[in-house]
Amino acid sequence: MLDDAPRDTARYDSGYHAPVMAAEVLAHLAPLAGRPGAVAIDGTLGGGGHTLALLEAGFRVYAFDRDPDALAAAGARLQPFADAGRFAAVAANYADVDLALPAVTADAVLLDLGISSHQVDAAARGFSFRPGAPLDMRMGASGEDAADVLNGWDEPALTAALRDYGDEPRAARLAREIVRRRQTRPFATADDLVNAVRGALGPKTGPGDFARLFQAVRIAVNDELSGLDRALPALRDRLTPGGRMAVLSYHSGEDRRVKHAFRDWSTSCACPPRQPACTCGREAFGAVVTRRAEVAGAAEVARNPRARSAKLRVWERAAA
Repeated sequence: MLDDAPRDTARYDSGYHAPVMAAEVLAHLAPLAGRPGAVAIDGTLGGGGHTLALLEAGFRVYAFDRDPDALAAAGARLQPFADAGRFAAVAANYADVDLALPAVTADAVLLDLGISSHQVDAAARGFSFRPGAPLDMRMGASGEDAADVLNGWDEPALTAALRDYGDEPRAARLAREIVRRRQTRPFATADDLVNAVRGALGPKTGPGDFARLFQAVRIAVNDELSGLDRALPALRDRLTPGGRMAVLSYHSGEDRRVKHAFRDWSTSCACPPRQPACTCGREAFGAVVTRRAEVAGAAEVARNPRARSAKLRVWERAAA
């Protein structure tokens, strides 16, 4: 957390979404905007708040999103920059950067791995456990939705998703309960999953449990962690010498992957620890900038409670 970071970043908020830790992101990335023709890749356009901050810092920005609502809302908001040739929205998953932007290099890369406020607040999108909300949770407009996962995945696959993505120690019990209930009536609304959670884990379960387990289903629906595994090295290889990658994560599995990737890229030797001399000849790709993850300040969390679980890590590619 940067205690002396500017506090005027609320202006990047919109009715669609409030970007998290915009001041901290700018503190790490904005200095790179002074390079001639500086380019940034924003992997998660959302409401366009982080993208706007990068544009105002001086970058030309390519911003990814697979959500049609986000592309429409942010596209309208950032149209003047598009007209000036400084902003382009990319209707794709950021993990597919090699297909979508085959020839673009970047001085800065930003990934905000959370979902937007609009996605949570729009009941029809099915991201929340609001009563009656459909079990959808798709970032885009195609593919399996949450109902498909809950009604179609077998018990071992559900157990793995709830355990690995929801940090749920009783994942097997919950998966068994889901399979039992769907034999009588298919899962269709948030109430069905909430009732399954209560049935398996007890009546004292509450909003914290529901949020964590709905998040696990969302990660499964959108294949988010394997997408992150593909995206990190692909985006690293797009960075120019001295360029930086900043990642905001909200889930332990995401943060762990980012932390381990950054640490691995910053290691210059991959030989066994007991080997007396290096024979692999490997050179580090770069260095970690944030030794510990930065978190949102108290003022931001008070203004935007969804920032409370955010962790920011930054890595810098080696200079040429």
